[in-house]
Amino acid sequence: MAVTVLDDKTALVLIDLQAGTLAAPTRPHPAADVVARAAELADAFRAAGAPVVLVRMATSPDGADATPGRSEAARLAGGRSRPYDLGPVAEPLTGHDGDVLVTKRTWGAFHGTDLDLQLRRRGVTQIVLGGIATSLGVESTARAAHEHGYHVTFAVDAMTDINEEAHRHSVSYLFPLIGEPGTTKEILDLLAGR
Repeated sequence: MAVTVLDDKTALVLIDLQAGTLAAPTRPHPAADVVARAAELADAFRAAGAPVVLVRMATSPDGADATPGRSEAARLAGGRSRPYDLGPVAEPLTGHDGDVLVTKRTWGAFHGTDLDLQLRRRGVTQIVLGGIATSLGVESTARAAHEHGYHVTFAVDAMTDINEEAHRHSVSYLFPLIGEPGTTKEILDLLAGR
């Protein structure tokens, strides 16, 4: 794993670092460590004048905008769509003027949101991803980012999952196919050297 370059127009995109995901047991990295690394990245991106995007998951209270379709999980829940809100974004990340807040209704942050528009308006050509859960929201967003033509970099120690095997599969198998996985330190070093 090695991150080779950060484009001049790179944005940090942090997925679902909200109360609900932080309360769940995570592996391989504790959620508190992920938030600390994400905050370190966000502070460095802000200092460099680069965009920081905070993505949160929430559906309407009646659940009408939840993702439709049959699934084993929905069947086990009685076939009902339920309201889904993971709560507020983690405190160290909030309250910064200029950050972009995107609310998504599905795992990925592109479908049904203005994320692509927000990035393109800022001339962004590359995104650095972190968040929870690696194999769900982060991976779904990464796939769509790649398909939208963005260069994708993964801060693999600024993300974690509810399932360690799923995290490792995403990091070791999928992410190298669509981007460059690296550590927070590697990304910060490249950002400082731009």
